[in-house]
Parts: sequence; structure tokens; C-alpha cells
Amino acid sequence: MATLTGNWNYPTSVKAGPGRISEIAAHCRDLGITRPLVVTDPGLARLPVVARVASLLEAGGLPTRVFSDVKGNPVGGNVTDGVAAYRLHGADGVVALGGGSALDVGKAVALMVGQSRPLWDYEDRDDWWTRIDGARIAPIVAVPTTSGTGSEVGRASVITNDETHRKIIIFHPRMLPGRVIADPELTVGLPPTLTAWTGMDALSHNLEAYFAPGFHPMADGIALEGARLAFTWLRTAVADGANVEARAMMMASSSMGAAAFQKGLGGMHALAHPIGARHDTHHGLTNAIVMPWVMRWNQAYIEERAARLARLCGFGHDFTSLLDAVLALRADLGIPDTLSAVGLTSAHVPDLIPGVVDDPSASGNPRPIDAAGAAELLGLVINGA
Repeated sequence: MATLTGNWNYPTSVKAGPGRISEIAAHCRDLGITRPLVVTDPGLARLPVVARVASLLEAGGLPTRVFSDVKGNPVGGNVTDGVAAYRLHGADGVVALGGGSALDVGKAVALMVGQSRPLWDYEDRDDWWTRIDGARIAPIVAVPTTSGTGSEVGRASVITNDETHRKIIIFHPRMLPGRVIADPELTVGLPPTLTAWTGMDALSHNLEAYFAPGFHPMADGIALEGARLAFTWLRTAVADGANVEARAMMMASSSMGAAAFQKGLGGMHALAHPIGARHDTHHGLTNAIVMPWVMRWNQAYIEERAARLARLCGFGHDFTSLLDAVLALRADLGIPDTLSAVGLTSAHVPDLIPGVVDDPSASGNPRPIDAAGAAELLGLVINGA
């Protein structure tokens, strides 16, 4: 087995390797954090990992408070409550611990403790990020416990506005955590189903980043390898959750997808965001279900790139080879074929179309998505035809 430990400085300082959670207090102090607020989710808060992290921080001389009121599809109220907990504790930094939801809320809390406008005024559109006082964003240490969103190396949070039922991307360059602890041992206890769903989210990020139009060879290279790692290791991580090598490779694939998708995302996420916001579906599962349908819809626009990825992974030499690999992976992981399996019907399509078209990810899709295209895609992912 190759070494699984390393210090990476792209796109931020990443401390990767088994057991590196033991360093957390030192990394907090490096960023000037002396009273951390640990932001996590309620499910994780009931497991030993949160108590262990809090104990490591306290043993390092850092008084710690845990905030865990975070939904699976986090809403603005979770951020507001997190800011209140931060102030009550007299915190001076955030440890975002968990999957994408906890990481996103943690970063948003670190943002909002120093701002004066409502959260939604900082949506990632036009130059709205310039409304933020970047110097007042609290320092962040990110500790992922899943391998999917890659939010630990991202400069944004995805939060649902529960009044408009829209998933909003909140962005600022300084929302990028100052330190990441990528310890694959923290993902060993993740159940097989969640390992599969989050792993497919990582794959979707790499695929969509690679297929997004535009000139960005650095993102393309990262996305190619990130996708290859997911195809190679996800089955093992699901079947043998204690395999630390598989867990480490999936953690790398997850971070690589998030680093690569600064180039753009596409139709998978343009569908998954409004569907998750309105129907509270798991983001990774939603992406996994829609993945081959979006690929087919985009086929004429991605054939050359799909063939290149298929050759890299040893699947074959054309688009069909890659599509067949995706379908086989989904089948092996028990992913349903259509969104009817999670309760969506044709009656939901009209309500979802505006959200698909307006989602920022739609602009990165290789094939332009207008209202007619959104309706066609939604019909495919819900009904299979």
C-alpha cells in the first residue's frame, strides 16, 4: 500500500492521512482560534467522533462548544442559530465537522458572524460577493467525515432559503477553510448506503467539471483523476468500510471534485439543487439517479471527452463505454434508475422547471438548458422517458 499521508497546499492547506485528527488543536491555534465552535449535524453529534474532537480541543487548552442543529439540506435558520451559538460561546473560529451539510453551515456561520446584511444578499451572482467584509470572516478548520461534497476545499456554501424553496450558493474567496484535516479514519463508520450516495456525489462533481465547456486544463486534469479514483475505489469503500486505503482514495476524489468544479458544474446539479430544496432528497442520491440521464442528454456535446475518460479508466474507447460504466456502478451500489423511487412524479415538473433553469450550475452544462430542455430532462429523470 502506498503512503496515505501528505501535506497538500492546494487549494488550501490540507493535512491528509490516517490519525491526523489528533493534530486539530495545533491547527486551530495556527489560525488564531482559541475558543472554537464545532459545527456538526445531529446524527454525528450522537456518535463518538464529535466527543473525541471536542476532547482533543479541550485537552489542547481550547474551550469548545458544539452546535448540531443542522438539517440534511441546511436552511437559513440553521445558520442564524449557529451564529447565535457562536456569540453565546464567545467563539473566535469555527471547526466544521461532518458531511457537506455541516461543512456548509460551518462556513456560513463563520461568514455571517461578521456581516450586517441578510445571508441571501451574498448569493453567488454577479458581484454580490463584494458586499461581504472579507476581513470579518472567522477562521475555519474543516474536518470532513464523508467523501462527497468536497466542501472542505470550497469557497461557498449551499443553503436553502426555506421561504422561496431555493438552494442558494453563498460565495466569498475567504470562505475557503484555512486548514483541512482529511483523516480517512473518520469516514470508516459511515454506513454503506451513505458511502455510496456521497461517493456518487464526488463522481458527479468530477464528471461535470470535466464536461463543462471552457479552457481550464488544470481543472480538467484534476477532474479526470478524481473520476478515475471514484470508479476504482467506491465499490470497495462501500463493500468494506474499514478499508482505510479505499476511504483515503474516496476522500481525495471528493476534494478533487470540489477543486475542479470551480470550472463549472452542469445539468446534474441544476436538477439536484431545486429537487433537494423542494423535496428534501439526499443530494448525492439525487445526483446518482440523474447522472446517466443527463449524460445521455448531453451526449453530442461530450462524446470526445467521455471517450478520453473511458480510455483512462480502461472501460473502452467511446461515450457508450463510459455510460455503461456509470450504469454498472449505479447497479452495484443499489441506486434507483429514476426519481420516481424517491416520490417524484410528472405533476412536480412544472414547479421545478424555473429552479432548474435559474440554477447557477445550469450555465456550466455543455448543452444549453432552457425551459423546454429542463422539462425534457425532468421527464427523463422522473419517468425514464
